[in-house]
Amino acid sequence: MPDIDEQGRPEPPLDGDELATLVGYLEFHRATFAWKCAGLDAAGLKATVGVSSMTLGGMLKHLAYVEDHWFSRHLHDREGQPLWATVDWKSDPDWDWHSAAADTPEELRDLWQDAVSRSRLLLDEAVADGGLGRLSRRAWPDGRRVSVRWILVHMIEEYARHNGHADLIRESVDGLTGE
Repeated sequence: MPDIDEQGRPEPPLDGDELATLVGYLEFHRATFAWKCAGLDAAGLKATVGVSSMTLGGMLKHLAYVEDHWFSRHLHDREGQPLWATVDWKSDPDWDWHSAAADTPEELRDLWQDAVSRSRLLLDEAVADGGLGRLSRRAWPDGRRVSVRWILVHMIEEYARHNGHADLIRESVDGLTGE
């Protein structure tokens, strides 16, 4: 059972093996992101900072897509959430960010939480089928495939980067600060 901090985030293990450490950091960053988005209404999720068009709502939808892309499509070569197949990504490569303005806070949070739940199950399945070194079923255009380890590190980086953005946006909405 992980230690939980004052914001309800699971602390990564101090003495875990490689898998526990990587998953611990990913869960910590997911929980940090959930904390930054918690309790905000539609206006809060649509707030921007400076000249950036980035919003917490857009980030929720984007990270739902990223979760699905790496754990469903790339790792297992499975169709992801049906929503993503309906998007004309060529006409709007940032559709996940732009379309979030039309979604309710509940829809955005549910979409992200469902994607995270599916990703956890898909990660467990992949680890049981070869551990951290198991390669993705889907290859990059040049034929290379990435490992479960690579995907976990990439997802930690993805969340860490966006948590920095989320810090700034949330502080501009209501003054909430913290790591």
